[in-house]
Amino acid sequence: MIITLKRDVCRSVFELVVGRVKKLGYEPHISRGKDFTVVGMIGEGADKWKESFESMEGVEHVSAIQKPYKLASREFKKEDSIVEIGDDIKIGSKKVYIMAGPCSIESREMVLKIAKAVKEGGATILRGGGFKPRSSPYTFQGLGEKGLKYMREASEEFEIPTISEAMTVEQVELVGKYCDIIQIGARNIQNYDLLKAAGKQKKPVLLKRGMSTTIKELLLSAEYVLSQGNYNVILCERGIRTFEDSTRFTLDLNAVPVLKKLSHLPVILDPSHGTGVREYVSAMARACVAVGADGLIIEVHNCPEEALSDGPQCLLPDQFKSMVKELDVIAKAIGRYIL
Repeated sequence: MIITLKRDVCRSVFELVVGRVKKLGYEPHISRGKDFTVVGMIGEGADKWKESFESMEGVEHVSAIQKPYKLASREFKKEDSIVEIGDDIKIGSKKVYIMAGPCSIESREMVLKIAKAVKEGGATILRGGGFKPRSSPYTFQGLGEKGLKYMREASEEFEIPTISEAMTVEQVELVGKYCDIIQIGARNIQNYDLLKAAGKQKKPVLLKRGMSTTIKELLLSAEYVLSQGNYNVILCERGIRTFEDSTRFTLDLNAVPVLKKLSHLPVILDPSHGTGVREYVSAMARACVAVGADGLIIEVHNCPEEALSDGPQCLLPDQFKSMVKELDVIAKAIGRYIL
């Protein structure tokens, strides 16, 4: 249920409404817009208190949230959410942010070299996997905490924030210790204990859509994080499984306008996983920017043929730099920018 307060409502009235929500046994979720403040009262049986809140001083109106994903919906928050990392990065604003780096952190020397290259090429966030969910148990699984330490060193040396994936509840705290954004990967998008653990900490969370996950299911997964009090959630489309086998997955560009209509959360795209083929990544990245993505996540490796994971879809540093310049032209054509 959404309790919309009147414009310029005083602090005491706001606290009275919030206090009543808590007294009734619900967790209040606050959304402050330009014109109105909204108090979300989420939980079973909330609607029965509708008339009670409508009679309170300072309440403009009360309405039910029709969507099953309450806090992620446009009904709860009409304005776009902006996820901030540090003082300068605001994902969901006019700038289109680029996350780039290797699929897996393979060594200290490798991650430092690639971090320098992607920062010079226009990336604003360094990506890299310390823990790797792999289809085969016999393939490289990542360096674990050692790899995350290398990421932190690269972050400090080149002044670039980082993102890496947590695969278990226990890894959430560990990844949060070293990285600025915690990624929940496609294979864990419906691991609800993991989502709740990510929601209980305050670092931004990037949710990757699963290869067989519907948009509704993606938003319900986001709801698990939001419901725990962490509103810094970024949605990521990374390709879905279809009948087509000429690419690794089918990058669902439709997801961007659909998600923008249904949700206030920022949306980024992953053309590296969406295609799985290096020569298609730049073309699809251009399409991602044109369709309105708030950011991209791109895999870059200085020697893809020797990469321990996902080498065929990794761009070389020079290819990445050239691509970003092209993307900036497209971004500016639609009133946004990258560089």
